[in-house]
Amino acid sequence: MTSRPDDASRGVRLSRSGVRRPITRRPRRLRTNPAMRGLVRETTVEPRQLVLPLFVGEGLSEPRPIGSMPGVVQHTLDTLRATAVEAAESGLGGVMLFGIPEHKDATGSGALADDGILNVAIRAVAAEIGDDCLIMTDVCLDEFTDHGHCGVLTADGNVDNDATVELYAEMAVLHATAGAHVVAPSGMMDGQVGAIRSALDASGHIGTAILAYAVKYASAFYGPFREAVSSSLQGDRKTYQQDPANVRDALRELALDEAEGADIVMVKPALAYLDVIRAVREATRLPVAAYNVSGEYAMVEAAAAQGWIDRDAAVTETLTSIRRAGADLILTYWAMEQAQSAPGSR
Repeated sequence: MTSRPDDASRGVRLSRSGVRRPITRRPRRLRTNPAMRGLVRETTVEPRQLVLPLFVGEGLSEPRPIGSMPGVVQHTLDTLRATAVEAAESGLGGVMLFGIPEHKDATGSGALADDGILNVAIRAVAAEIGDDCLIMTDVCLDEFTDHGHCGVLTADGNVDNDATVELYAEMAVLHATAGAHVVAPSGMMDGQVGAIRSALDASGHIGTAILAYAVKYASAFYGPFREAVSSSLQGDRKTYQQDPANVRDALRELALDEAEGADIVMVKPALAYLDVIRAVREATRLPVAAYNVSGEYAMVEAAAAQGWIDRDAAVTETLTSIRRAGADLILTYWAMEQAQSAPGSR
């Protein structure tokens, strides 16, 4: 094959038969070895971008395994403290705390009790890690109510939005007082972010951030989480969580939460909603979080246990896809192992 000196600059070459053909640019040259692939990698998953959800059970003397989530447990206070320290030492961005009380009632009173398991757990973790790792807390009543809904109910069995929002605001102040850096209202009540922001500011907690579950779908992927928090829910939450078929509705919720004072906005679940993560990312300048939920975790773990997939590769690919879609941070049960396997991890 021959070519004239000016052919390459014009993106052409001559074949042996003299036919002029375009010079093919080969992306494969940027995939030749790990160093090259690492050099041009567009999306990374770093420990600082990961948050580890942690469950703590009241009255436990030893951790209680969660059958549908291999490797995940309901912690005792002692193992919760130790795990929080390990999370901080691993460079994680934060831990998200969920409390499971021994006794539940119709109003979720354990959520507001000073000696309730979640408030006790926040103080215990704050004493251990201080500001070394962000303490995030679930502001919701579903773990504390005997009916399993995210709020108090009216006489006809519907969730009372306004009464529930008042309890969320009180709950958020308790969490901030106990040492939470970030409170995360997850109940999808109208006006919850604004009420919490007002309550936090009025109580002097102007530096406490709100991670708003702005986009939370009524999803089938929450099944294992129900076991994790010993949920007593009968029925569903479709009257207040979002319809999986809708995106415009999600963006409307996003705009409302942003206007009410959210500091970070969340999309939950993640994998089946990567398009929604992208839409949210393009619609806001706030940091975007995504929750890699229990069902997504369980699917990978179950398939890997059967030898059907490469577990470690699937975990990395899953988290990378969520970041690539536009999430700035990810809540994931794989956070610790990802942090500890990251290059340069301690």
